[in-house]
Amino acid sequence: MIRTMVQRVREVLILMFLALMSKTNGEWKPNHWGRSNCVRQPPRPPLPVPPVQEENCLSWRVAVEANNVRGWPTVPTQCLSYVERYMIGGQYEKDVSFIIDQILAYAGDITLSADGMDAWVFDVDDTCISNVFYYKGKRYGCDPYDPSGFKEWAMRGGCPAVPGMLSLFNELLNMGFKIFLITGRDEETLAHPTIHNLHNQGFYNYQKLIMRSVAYKGQSAVAYKSSIRNQIMKEGYRIWGNVGDQWSDLQGECLGNRTFKLPNPMYFVP
Repeated sequence: MIRTMVQRVREVLILMFLALMSKTNGEWKPNHWGRSNCVRQPPRPPLPVPPVQEENCLSWRVAVEANNVRGWPTVPTQCLSYVERYMIGGQYEKDVSFIIDQILAYAGDITLSADGMDAWVFDVDDTCISNVFYYKGKRYGCDPYDPSGFKEWAMRGGCPAVPGMLSLFNELLNMGFKIFLITGRDEETLAHPTIHNLHNQGFYNYQKLIMRSVAYKGQSAVAYKSSIRNQIMKEGYRIWGNVGDQWSDLQGECLGNRTFKLPNPMYFVP
């Protein structure tokens, strides 16, 4: 009986040893004799990343516009054709037009004061004037951001107006609002071509164009634009509306009474 117990203890110890080895070295598999061998299995290759289908690209764009996807450096390459169709196939213009209708409906219900201090804030790039032709050459945002390339593009002063935005601009002016344009463009190098571009596209009579000066270099867009809006409000202006294509245009302090986000699936400005 003692020999039987010893034999069983020995078998249990062997089984425990094999189980331990199977966890550290590989899978524990029975061989063709019905016994157990510890076999080191080759590592499994990583699962392939499923291609982004068109319905996934739509979901990605919606998440971007809702600010649920943040800090994205480039457009997914699988979405190049989708973003191209969206930007130049008519849907972008329809979306902008819908937002403009919402802005005008809201602005029409505002009773302006007689002191002339009722204001709106507009971003410039892809809010007033469009960079879609530049980003066409950058595969609609699939290529990484190119600061020198964009500067060269902006120096030309050839951006067309974003569809419908000049009409909105003039409508708000006719209602009696003062419009401030705030852009992250560098004041020292891009002031002249930017002013020329805006005027060439019909953007006149704004209260002030504010560009990033040396004092604001290195600051995030949120911090810089918050500071500028704070200055505007300290001058006594009431900001009723704030329009931009980036969430960083619409975050921070002194946002105004209401914000409006224009679509832009081509790039992200933190």
